[in-house]
Amino acid sequence: MSEKRNIARAAGILGSATVLSRIMGMVRDMVVSRLFGAGLATDAFFAAFQIPNMLRRFFAEGALTSAFIPTFSATLSQRGDEKARELANTCFTLLTIVMAVITLLGILCSPVIVSGMFPGFRSVPGKFELTVLLNRLMFPYIFFISLVALCMGILNTLRHFFTPAISTVFLNIAMILAALCLRGYFEVPITALAVGVLIGGCIQLIMQLPVLWRKGFALTPDFSFNTPEIRTIALLMLPSVFGVGVYYLNITVSAILASLLPQGSVSYLYYAQRLFEFPQGIFTVSVAQAVLPSMSRQAAEGDIAGMKETLTFGVRLMLFITIPAMTGLMVCSTPIFSLIFMGGAFDYSTVVNSATALLYYSAGLSFVALTRVLAPVFYALKDTKTPVYTALIAFIVNFCLSLALMGPLKHGGLALATTLSAFCNMLMLLWLLRRKIGSFGGRTIMVTALKSTAASLPMAILVWYGCTFADWAEDGHKLLKGVVLGGSIICGGTTYVLLAKLLKSEEALEALSMLRRKLRV
Repeated sequence: MSEKRNIARAAGILGSATVLSRIMGMVRDMVVSRLFGAGLATDAFFAAFQIPNMLRRFFAEGALTSAFIPTFSATLSQRGDEKARELANTCFTLLTIVMAVITLLGILCSPVIVSGMFPGFRSVPGKFELTVLLNRLMFPYIFFISLVALCMGILNTLRHFFTPAISTVFLNIAMILAALCLRGYFEVPITALAVGVLIGGCIQLIMQLPVLWRKGFALTPDFSFNTPEIRTIALLMLPSVFGVGVYYLNITVSAILASLLPQGSVSYLYYAQRLFEFPQGIFTVSVAQAVLPSMSRQAAEGDIAGMKETLTFGVRLMLFITIPAMTGLMVCSTPIFSLIFMGGAFDYSTVVNSATALLYYSAGLSFVALTRVLAPVFYALKDTKTPVYTALIAFIVNFCLSLALMGPLKHGGLALATTLSAFCNMLMLLWLLRRKIGSFGGRTIMVTALKSTAASLPMAILVWYGCTFADWAEDGHKLLKGVVLGGSIICGGTTYVLLAKLLKSEEALEALSMLRRKLRV
């Protein structure tokens, strides 16, 4: 029970920090949409940012985290603090060298990369050249954020979650200030955003180092690369790049194919992804990051029963959170875009196109969330092959469906293909994990899913009805729209919690119990 409370508390800390970060991210996107809209410049920026961002998701937050945390946890629990410090120093040194080389190659090869990833841009005068320029400016971001991911892995294993989560706030602040204050200094104003990305990545890294020092991990150069731990991390990382990052690879494929669709399609998918990542970043990533250190430690200690209990709790908590979030996003896709983004260069047609993509993405929120929990279990058990096989199949499914659906549904078809691919990946991981470790609470997981769905449906009807009291196609009236949407969401959320409690959902009771304890303090 204490492990469950530790996970819930860690997820709460991560979620609280991430809420602020996501709010600032939303403010950032509002600024970008108002200043630049959806067109040639934003397509070029989002495409250019997609490249280092893709590497961040695959390599830094995906493969590196999944490979490093289990190895670091095992070293810390079995060999002590000193060996763990040595491993941290060696990894930091090696990662610095590797990422410096990758960054340099990325800058030099930007024309080739952009041409290969976004072939449709060459047909629009100036679009390809702008994308190459922006990509070269932003590519060093992957250097900084990879080191941040390593620091995050160390701090999360040491049960410190707040600083890595809150540091993304400063990336958003840097981008906002750059867009507002620096755009007049560049011939192409959106170049200021790229400068903001670079500054923000540097700030994120600087924030981690003092906290590590206070925790006894003052990172120093160590060139002892030929160790069993480094070899283990390297062997785990290679398949993890694909196994954990397949969803983001699918997103990248969508962006590539969207470059062949009408202008603005890349931007529609980007804006939809940003809103989709709001609940995913606050809840999904928070729970996944909270669960992984616990499961890694239990696997290292041979406590398979404890690991299965932790996994079951993590899956149930994911479903309890993501099912209503998924339902709410689907119902509120147009109102959210109308309230937050509509105005300036972002007109109602852009709202509708972006909301269509969000609707299809949102249907896969729970599938993506469960994949984020299930795939790392295999790596904690030193099984690197299974997630790669499932990811490969999911990638093929996504590519085939994207080609089939992008004709009739345009960018919406690309979003739907991503969702169906995530569903396929989740089902395979569930089935194969059960074969590997046996039953891990399938019946209780199904009960949680059914209860959450039953509580979400009345919530969705209430929210939909509440949203009919505003005209979302009309520009302006932000206060009225905010009151209507905010009131609908509050009423819907309250309804969901009350119904979940009435249905005796254990996750709802645990959350309310934690809230009562906090209020007493």
